[in-house]
Amino acid sequence: MSNSNVAPFVKWAGGKRQLLPQIKERMPEKFNNYYEPFVGGGAVTFELLPANALINDINKALINAYRQICNEPQAFLEAINRLDSEMLDDGKEYYYSLREHYNDKLMRAEYDVELAALFVFINKHCFNGLYRVNGKGLFNVPYNNSRRTSVDEKVIMEVSKYLQGVTIVDGDFEVACRNAEKGDFVFFDSPYAPLNPTSFESYTKEGFDIESHKRLAKLFDELTARGCYCMLTNHNTELINELYGNKGYRIDVVSVKRMINSDATNRVGEEVIICNY
Repeated sequence: MSNSNVAPFVKWAGGKRQLLPQIKERMPEKFNNYYEPFVGGGAVTFELLPANALINDINKALINAYRQICNEPQAFLEAINRLDSEMLDDGKEYYYSLREHYNDKLMRAEYDVELAALFVFINKHCFNGLYRVNGKGLFNVPYNNSRRTSVDEKVIMEVSKYLQGVTIVDGDFEVACRNAEKGDFVFFDSPYAPLNPTSFESYTKEGFDIESHKRLAKLFDELTARGCYCMLTNHNTELINELYGNKGYRIDVVSVKRMINSDATNRVGEEVIICNY
């Protein structure tokens, strides 16, 4: 079913590209609808290309990019190619001027084709492809000194074609799963639980605190009772094992290379893949 031209158009922290083989071999053989409440860069969706899919993310700017690429691929390509072609000799100065423009639009909630193009351009030219905002909600990741082309046009056109049949929503993960029924498959690429529990303070800025993790575990139990196939990935931490252990779920521990970590010695870690079937 996979089409080699459908691939993520942004790099996203915690993206599951390297876990794809382990995820694919653990999938249910047959399922009806597909739900991905934390779609991020969409590595799993674009690998599986399920026929009846709903993708969701709380990040409105990210979801706007999906929507614009789905509905206006030509206009999106024109806008992003223009941003690429107008790059000044001083890439750094150019990046910061676009970042400022992006933040202005964000503050005015202008979710349009231009914002989508700025979003993808910035993702390609910011440090580590990180999406991070400060307390005021302004994107603040520095420039990565690259001058590469922001997108592959073929990929954008194929992504657009695939997304025509996908339901794209931006909101809470629980709301996204409201209509999931028996026989549907829900894949949770849940926001990482911090490896060090004391770092929860800083973590709540991202909007996914310990209460959110508990609410997600409760939803996992509810969907299980509803007869949905559920799979969840996260760091192998005490909190995650507490929330999902002793419930009869299958918890597999897999080793991964951590890409986004300034300290190279910490780049190998353990993830868990939790399945209710």
